[in-house]
Amino acid sequence: MTDSNDLYAIDSHKIMFHPKRVADLLDVGNKWEKAKDIYPIYLEISPVGACNHRCTFCAVDYIGYKTNMLDVDTLKIRLKEMGKLGVKSVMYAGEGEPMLHKKIHEIVKVTKDAGIDVSFTTNGTVITDNFLEQALPLTSWMKVSINAGTAKTYAAIHQTKEKDFDKVRANLKKLVEHRNNNNYACIIGAQTLLLPENSNEMIDLIKLCRDEIGLDYLVIKPYSQHLFSDTHIYEKLNYENYLKLENTFNKYNTPEFNVIFRGHTMRKYSEEDRYQKCNATPFVWGYIMADGAVYGCSAYLLDKRFEYGNINESTFKEVWQGDKRKENFNFIKNTLDIKDCRKNCRMDEVNRYLHRLIEENTPHVNFI
Repeated sequence: MTDSNDLYAIDSHKIMFHPKRVADLLDVGNKWEKAKDIYPIYLEISPVGACNHRCTFCAVDYIGYKTNMLDVDTLKIRLKEMGKLGVKSVMYAGEGEPMLHKKIHEIVKVTKDAGIDVSFTTNGTVITDNFLEQALPLTSWMKVSINAGTAKTYAAIHQTKEKDFDKVRANLKKLVEHRNNNNYACIIGAQTLLLPENSNEMIDLIKLCRDEIGLDYLVIKPYSQHLFSDTHIYEKLNYENYLKLENTFNKYNTPEFNVIFRGHTMRKYSEEDRYQKCNATPFVWGYIMADGAVYGCSAYLLDKRFEYGNINESTFKEVWQGDKRKENFNFIKNTLDIKDCRKNCRMDEVNRYLHRLIEENTPHVNFI
């Protein structure tokens, strides 16, 4: 059941709204011939590898912020194909800052023309007029990462200049104003990691998002250590003492604005027992890097066991039905130990749902 403060199921999942895809997945078993035809519902795509921030918590710092950039003409072909194969949504984010791609507004149009829903996770420092006029009306939602309530703390965490804090505030106001003036459907929110450095600024950030900017929501979420990250400064962070903040934050909810405190995810961090297999990979989602490489899981970027191919060299169908994905399918089925996986990964709630359907012997299931 979705929390009344979490209208978009950000702290949960939405795979139950895709029963045909789930039924197909359940029918696979160990049969690759069935598995190869199940395409992802959702893809995260990195339009560009470069980033203008060096956040202290960055999960993909190990990749090196390379200046790779996806070619728009290639994307036009691949996205049209993806839409026909069953991809339903793309979040543009990735190992770089997506708005640094100078043709990002064109990419949005191509994606939407392919019948695929579009969203963004961005640091919000770069919003062009072309994006406002051409891409915003076609975008389902945007989530801006703003990890502090003051310019000084923001600059320290994002490892940038303090003036970027004001730049993001101005850009968010511009986005909300343009959305409201033109009655666009795009949901515009923000997210912040709850860290020791910014925990005493959350009320300031809530008021900034709600009262000054007019956002639809603010997500307050926990840090999750990536397997390969260079940074480990938050690896031992315990959220038990932060859970009590939820009631305080909820007092700032209004009919127009919600604080989405990811307490459920924070509580899971200390759990010892969970599902034993990943049933989401290599089926319901995927990741495309700025160099065109396709991965089955964003927690294993640069790990060749999870790399299926490259959209600059092959069609998406060739990549998704190829030998490398077949090898990954068998590896996950038979070898992968999820104790080595990232805790609270993006597919965690999806996996919990699929685990109940596939692995658990729930009694009396026919008494609906």
